[in-house]
Amino acid sequence: MIASLSESKKPHVIVIGGGPAGSTVSTLIAQKGYNVVLMEREKFPRFHIGESLIPETYWVLKRLNMLPKMQKSHFIKKYSVQFVSERGRLSAPFYFHDNKPEECSQTWQVKRSEFDTMMIDNAAEHGVDVRQGVRVMEVVFEGDRAVGVRYQNEDGSEHVMNADVVVDASGQSAMLINRFKMKVSDPQLNKGAIWTYWKGAYRDTGKDEGATIVLAVKEKKGWFWYIPLHDDILSVGVVGDFDYLFKGRGNHEQTYFEEVERCPALKERISGATQADKIYATKDYTYRAQTAAGDGWVLVGDAFGFLDPLYSSGVLLALKSGQLAADAICDALAKGDTTKAALGAWEKDYVVGMNRMRQLVVEYYEGFNFGAFIRKHPDYRGKVTDLLIGDLFKDELDPVLEAVDAMKAEQAEMADATAM
Repeated sequence: MIASLSESKKPHVIVIGGGPAGSTVSTLIAQKGYNVVLMEREKFPRFHIGESLIPETYWVLKRLNMLPKMQKSHFIKKYSVQFVSERGRLSAPFYFHDNKPEECSQTWQVKRSEFDTMMIDNAAEHGVDVRQGVRVMEVVFEGDRAVGVRYQNEDGSEHVMNADVVVDASGQSAMLINRFKMKVSDPQLNKGAIWTYWKGAYRDTGKDEGATIVLAVKEKKGWFWYIPLHDDILSVGVVGDFDYLFKGRGNHEQTYFEEVERCPALKERISGATQADKIYATKDYTYRAQTAAGDGWVLVGDAFGFLDPLYSSGVLLALKSGQLAADAICDALAKGDTTKAALGAWEKDYVVGMNRMRQLVVEYYEGFNFGAFIRKHPDYRGKVTDLLIGDLFKDELDPVLEAVDAMKAEQAEMADATAM
């Protein structure tokens, strides 16, 4: 028998999923005095990939009152990002502070099991009714409108809870994307990843200790992330075309170490280190939902879309979508209008920012030379750094991306002329 919660106890909002997107949207709505129930099927802490934050997360963390907790944490401070070419040439660091000499230009490398626990605990501290170990079975609809969820407690009992708005923050489980078959894959970014963790691998010292390093694999077959964490642990993973990494190869461990051999700069960094965890893999990369909202429901974070992790934008996009959606939901509740138009009012601007980051990712895979671009357009160096730190949501960046397109076209013309 499925029990239904009485209308007197109905929350304004139910959030499905307690990752960074779910914790963000629930906290910000609760800050406005609305009743929010967050349902998370796992018990935190739990493992998750995506350890590197970029500076623009600062502003959302500030609204969440998370900054003091981050500043007191043992997370490694991150000041820059560096790139290593397939020939092993290390770029000068892109120091975020050089472009924006403010507190917000320092960020962190986090262990996600700890960071996500801090975030969901912070939601509870702000009045969110956080329920862990609760599995949402389905979103309940009346016609085209979401009106609540059917969920299962740890004891196996099932219940229905109604709400004015349901937020799907279920991550790559993407509950509503799958229900409505709204998933749109990105054929240009059909990638996968294989990763593990190392103890005792090389890391720089001082200001450079926390730098994220992106190392290209020979013949441009992919790239490795190299992310230093606390307790002498490093997250090291390879990203490449789905077919290349997962078709006609051995098991994931064999493929991982074959790619290490193809990246001498990485091999040198982990020589003498000890593998500290098993091999992980994911095969479902860049995608997006056809829409971010409907009558009574909203998608945030990976439940709306996922972008290739080249520039470590994952947590930023989770936090930013959570923030924008929360503001739209609060406005909708205040006006008594929880239609698709009201709940999805934030989508257009968010997608524009997401597309700006996507263009940078695509350019990298297509071999665009950003060093040559900066030499040709030195006045755009700051704007390129803005993009790298995640400051994606301003129109003044578009001329930079247009100049990138123009230079890429010039390079293609020169290549064609040389081939003739």
